[in-house]
Amino acid sequence: MRALIQRVSRASVTIGGVVRGQIGQGFLVLLGITDGDTAQDAVYLADKTVKLRVFTDENDKMNRSLSDVGGGLLIVSQFTLYGDCKKGNRPSFTAAARPDAARPLYQTFIARCRESGLPVETGEFGADMQIDLINDGPVTLWMDTAQMR
Repeated sequence: MRALIQRVSRASVTIGGVVRGQIGQGFLVLLGITDGDTAQDAVYLADKTVKLRVFTDENDKMNRSLSDVGGGLLIVSQFTLYGDCKKGNRPSFTAAARPDAARPLYQTFIARCRESGLPVETGEFGADMQIDLINDGPVTLWMDTAQMR
């Protein structure tokens, strides 16, 4: 399971011209799921995400978490995080989990983030979405459960 996490001043997701989720300060989380990912991966990655300390403190050090700054999460499914560009010019997405396997893990990740008590907004799994964001810093982090254990 992969997460591309962007620290944002604000972010929103629009589907069919309608804003479906929006946050102020916090994280935009693009979440990709591959074959073999489990609920344990979703819980582990969600816990790491909500506890990340990448907001600056009074000494200008990245030492504060979402809860410290009153931030929220905007979580968007993104199978293209498993795009393979090694051969040719058209990415292969065969490593991305099929929707019937990925959707429950996406929902587990969201549920675990909500258990933290932080505000959580989402996109819609499998929908064509437009994301608007202001990356703060910029701070962008990549987490992959295959590389973290």
